[in-house]
Amino acid sequence: MRFDELPLSDDILDALDAMHFEECTPIQEQSIGVILDGHDLIACAQTGTGKTAAYLLPLIDLLADTEADSKVKCVVMVPTHELAQQIDRSMEGFSYYIPVSSLAIHGGNDGKEFARQQHALRQGADMVIATPGRLLAHMKMGYVDLSCVQYFVLDEADRMLDMGFSEDIMRIVAELPRERQTLMFSATMPKKIQQLAATILNEPREVKIAVSRPNERIDQSVIICYEYQKQPLLKRLFEMGYNKRVIVFSSSKQKVKELTAQMRRDGFKAAEMHSDLDQKAREEVMLGFRAGRIDILIATDILARGIDVDDIEMVVNYDVPHEAEDYVHRIGRTARAGAGGRAVTFVGTPDQYRWSLIERFLDREVRRDDLGIDVGPLPEYNPSANRGNGRPGARGNGGGRGKGGNGRNGGHGSKQGDGKGSGKGRADKPRKSSGKPASDKPASEKPRKSSEKPRKSSEKSGSGKPEKRYRHRSKKAES
Repeated sequence: MRFDELPLSDDILDALDAMHFEECTPIQEQSIGVILDGHDLIACAQTGTGKTAAYLLPLIDLLADTEADSKVKCVVMVPTHELAQQIDRSMEGFSYYIPVSSLAIHGGNDGKEFARQQHALRQGADMVIATPGRLLAHMKMGYVDLSCVQYFVLDEADRMLDMGFSEDIMRIVAELPRERQTLMFSATMPKKIQQLAATILNEPREVKIAVSRPNERIDQSVIICYEYQKQPLLKRLFEMGYNKRVIVFSSSKQKVKELTAQMRRDGFKAAEMHSDLDQKAREEVMLGFRAGRIDILIATDILARGIDVDDIEMVVNYDVPHEAEDYVHRIGRTARAGAGGRAVTFVGTPDQYRWSLIERFLDREVRRDDLGIDVGPLPEYNPSANRGNGRPGARGNGGGRGKGGNGRNGGHGSKQGDGKGSGKGRADKPRKSSGKPASDKPASEKPRKSSEKPRKSSEKSGSGKPEKRYRHRSKKAES
């Protein structure tokens, strides 16, 4: 289905046209009409299927019809500051022609930035995009008024519960009006998500799209190996030319640090990403990766979801993930936006049984392929003999808590303790959109404001971007 077949406003369609979005994804096609009709919604779809646009587009239209004031009318809850930033950028594009303001509240900043964020919240915004812990920190100081919220969204609800945000979410829900529209989006639908839905949703409509199955455009392969062979395998893989736009996932922060150091010594442009890095360091790494100054990103599962990079050519699972869903989210970083991609998994002897359960979940046997790399004799694949070494589903991260901390500040938490999370970031001021566009805890951008009224026009600029009738402008919050 095309977007222009949906009951969206002309201004939204102009923005989508300027961003060259024409065809809906299944989750968008099935969710947008339900939201516009005012129903609560619980939607299950894997990462990379367009969930963000599925709720932002109708909400922008609905917010455009509300009274223009400084009251918060919509709250979007997300698990990490990276995802908050990504949604904020999407909001800027989709609302480019519509005077709807937004404010991102996420972690990772100092006292000065927190004060700027505080000032922005006092000014108000139509939509607040926030991580639970940081929003609660502001709410406790008495200047956040949620009494006029009409729309409440939980994005990546399963991950928020994994990271231990359940109580924080319920504290925030307690401050919302009972009469509201609630939308829940999740990549998986475990029992705890169903229980949460029963608690906060009212007779919701359900949408389920290809629950946790990898994109068919991903060329998946697996190398059965000994643990000591993994590093030489990775090096040889890079030497064969697979060394651009690559993400390597490992199970612990320490292993990520050691592997990054070794790859740098071997002459590759590699960088590490894990929860020990503060917000500024993470942003610098991601900027370098997007700009091509970094070819290989070696990371914990902090990058498995919510990172907006569309041109990843290959994902390497240096260690088998703890759950089948984690495998799907990891390899889902490649083959995005209609492109193809490659995923290679190293299966060490202790992980063979865990890998067999992942293949059972996928309902297929992933191709065995040593890629012609000779690192000596490889072990026999015999998962039943290694059954005692662990199983997927038993997360070692204790809901994102691990040895590294409580997993609440943006870190995902792994068995080895990658749940530390940073506390740094940048305050976002609300953005007032009054022009036309283009696609753990405080904010990353600033509010956009405009005193102009949107003018109806069908003209487009020659650059492929919408003519700037109402341009989003970012202005710093005064401290």
